[in-house]
Amino acid sequence: MKTSWRSASLVATAAAVLALTTACGQESGTQSTGSQNVGAAAAANGYGQATSSSTTSPNGYGADQQSAAPKAESAGQLAVAESTTLGKVLTDSAGFTLYRFEKDTAEPPKSNCDGDCATAWPPVPADGAVAATGVDKALLGEVTRTDGTKQLTIGGWPMYRYAKDTKAGDTNGQGVGGIWYASAPDGKKATLASLPGLSTRNDPKLGEIIVDKNGRTVYRFLKDQAWPVPKSACTGACLEKWPVVAPVSASDTKGVQKKGLMGFTRPDGAKQMTVNCWPIYTFSGDKAAGDTNGQGVGGTWYAVAPDGKPVGAPK
Repeated sequence: MKTSWRSASLVATAAAVLALTTACGQESGTQSTGSQNVGAAAAANGYGQATSSSTTSPNGYGADQQSAAPKAESAGQLAVAESTTLGKVLTDSAGFTLYRFEKDTAEPPKSNCDGDCATAWPPVPADGAVAATGVDKALLGEVTRTDGTKQLTIGGWPMYRYAKDTKAGDTNGQGVGGIWYASAPDGKKATLASLPGLSTRNDPKLGEIIVDKNGRTVYRFLKDQAWPVPKSACTGACLEKWPVVAPVSASDTKGVQKKGLMGFTRPDGAKQMTVNCWPIYTFSGDKAAGDTNGQGVGGTWYAVAPDGKPVGAPK
């Protein structure tokens, strides 16, 4: 009886491996090894992100205290920009994103951002602001700050720019500290409807790539393997910089090749998703949806195409 049980167990294990082997095939032209290399020899911490590049800074407002505050220029003719990751976003006449602060109040309007906070997030003056086309001008208002200046409000919410937005269209302030958000045309937080577990977007530099449910770029590690079973070479500290993508059902995907779309259990017990049997990750250095800061890091990390291939990887 004991021998029969052991034989049955071995048969079951072999069947499971055979099932994965049948579904997963090794991609031609891509070599994999078992050695770990988080792919960022050039970075100070060795994991693809220098420690000084974090969006959050010691002052807690998302910008270094040394950052010079832009001049308090009028917003002028407001405009509504269409963001691929945030939907409709309110901007000033120069195309700079306007933000709202969760610690403020709209009823009654009150700004709670002063001192260093106002250096990182310059308040938008109320004078000279004109409603955007299609935006109810009745939503525009003002609030008197502690220094006596008048700040623009939209739907009662005080408006700010972000010191680290250096050009029109930047949204580097989105989600900073979990309390700063780009403003929608009505003063509410600008957010898109929820995305599928995995979907694709057309990146202007990389083409069509896979993103997760939060719109964050998905990556592959060239040191991983897909055959005969998915295997991740990113362990330990590597996972702090390259978090695994949790499994999602095939029905919760859009535009992603269904072949080899499955989850597997890592040796550490965590569950990880694969595309074409290759393990996938996000990058901690991507601070907002649409970022691709992990692309090409160390020559081993690459964004993932809809068929699971690494975009821009060497042949």
